[in-house]
Amino acid sequence: MVSVCTGASKAATRGTGPARATGPSAYPSFASYVRARQPVLLRTARSLTANPSDAEDLLQTALTKTYVAWERIQDHRALDGYVRRALLNTRTSQWRKRKVDEFACDELPEPDVTPAGDPAEQQVLRDAMWRAIMKLPARQRAMVVLRYYEDLSEAQTAEVLGVSIGTVKSAVSRALGKLREDPELTPVR
Repeated sequence: MVSVCTGASKAATRGTGPARATGPSAYPSFASYVRARQPVLLRTARSLTANPSDAEDLLQTALTKTYVAWERIQDHRALDGYVRRALLNTRTSQWRKRKVDEFACDELPEPDVTPAGDPAEQQVLRDAMWRAIMKLPARQRAMVVLRYYEDLSEAQTAEVLGVSIGTVKSAVSRALGKLREDPELTPVR
C-alpha cells in the first residue's frame, strides 16, 4: 500500500500515472473534491488513529496540505493518493513528536490546593533569607546561590567555582547548618 500511495502522490504532482477519476477535470475546485471524497478519506484517517477526533484532525491537516499544493497538482485524478500520502506523513510526524501518551481517566488528577500564604509574610521570609545568606562567608554564599537559586548541580557548581565536588558538598552543608541556626529564620520553622 505504501508504494502505491507514493507512486500516486508523485504522479499527482508530475501529471502522469493511472487515471482514477472520470477525467482530468473531475474536481474543478478543492471544495468539490472535499465534498465528494471526504467520507472515503475520513475512513482512511480513522484507520490510522484509534480516536475519531484525532482522525478528523488528521484529515483536516492533510486537506490543508492538499489545498496549499492544489495549484501545483497537475493531475487531479491522483488526488486520493496525494491526500493518503499526506495523511500517512502527518500521522508519522505526530507519532514521532509525541513524547507523552495520553490516557483517559474517570477522574481528573487535581493537585492538592495548598492555601497560599500572605504575600507580605512571604516577602518578609525572602528578605530574612537573603539577610541570612549575606551573613555567610563569600565562598559559602556563592555555593548556596549557585546550588539553590541558580539550580546548578553540585558538579556544575564545582566547575563554575573551580573547586572539587566534595568541597561544594561540605561547604554547602556547613552553610545550610548556619542558616538553620540563624535567629531571624528560627520562627519560620
